[in-house]
Amino acid sequence: MIRRVDSAALLVRSVPYGEADVIATFFTRETGKLSAIVRGARRSTKRFGGALEPIHGLMVSVEDKGRELCVLKEARIHRPRTGISGSLEAMEAAGQALRWVRHLCPPRTPELAAWESLEHLLDVLDGLVGSSEGVAASARRHLAIFGLRLLSDMGYALELERCTRCGRLCPEGRSAFIDTAGGGIVCTTCGGARRTISGELRSLAFRAQRGEPVELSWQMAGEIIDVAEKAMAAHAGFDPHA
Repeated sequence: MIRRVDSAALLVRSVPYGEADVIATFFTRETGKLSAIVRGARRSTKRFGGALEPIHGLMVSVEDKGRELCVLKEARIHRPRTGISGSLEAMEAAGQALRWVRHLCPPRTPELAAWESLEHLLDVLDGLVGSSEGVAASARRHLAIFGLRLLSDMGYALELERCTRCGRLCPEGRSAFIDTAGGGIVCTTCGGARRTISGELRSLAFRAQRGEPVELSWQMAGEIIDVAEKAMAAHAGFDPHA
C-alpha cells in the first residue's frame, strides 16, 4: 500500500547514495522521523531549489511504501532561517540539536512535543544576531534548555528531586550525585554515582525542564548540555563523542 505523506519537516541528515542520489532523513511534524531516497539530487540542485539544507523549515511530500526508505517527491523551503546561517555559534547549536533529534526520535513515530521544542529553538537561534546578549553565550544557554526539554518531551525527563532508586527527597539547595544513564540523582545510601551536580544547577535544571525561564552561566550551560547528551546517549545507544 502506497501512502503519501505531506508535512512540515526539518532535514536532520543527508548522505550520498550511488552516483547521483542522496538519502535524506527528515524529522516531520506529521509522521516523525522518515528517511527518503532523493533521486538525482547530486546531479541537479534545481529540482528542490536548495530545500535539502538543514535549519530551514521545509514542506515535503514523500511516497511511503512501508519500506525502510521512502521516496521524496517534492520539497520546498517555507520558513527560511538565514539568521542562523550568519552565525557559526548558532549553526553549531542548531546542528547539535538536529543530531540529538535524529538519534533520540524513533522512525515513523509522531513526536509533536519534540517537534515544537525544536522549532522553537531554531526560531530563537535565528533571531540571535544583533541581540543584546552575546550570540555564543545565548546559543549555548538555549541549547542546554532544549536538551532538557527534549528529554522530557521523549519521556526521559531527568529526576532531579528524588533518588531514582529509593525515592528519597533531596533537600533543596543541596548538591547530589547524578547518574545520567540511570535517569537522575542517586542518594549516598543507594551508592551515589561518579558525577555530582551542585544544588544551584540542580534547581535551575529542574525549572528549565518544566519550561520555566532560567538564566545560565556559560559553565552551567555547558554542564547541562553534557548531562543531557549523556542521558540521551544512554537511552538511544549512540556515542556522544562520535
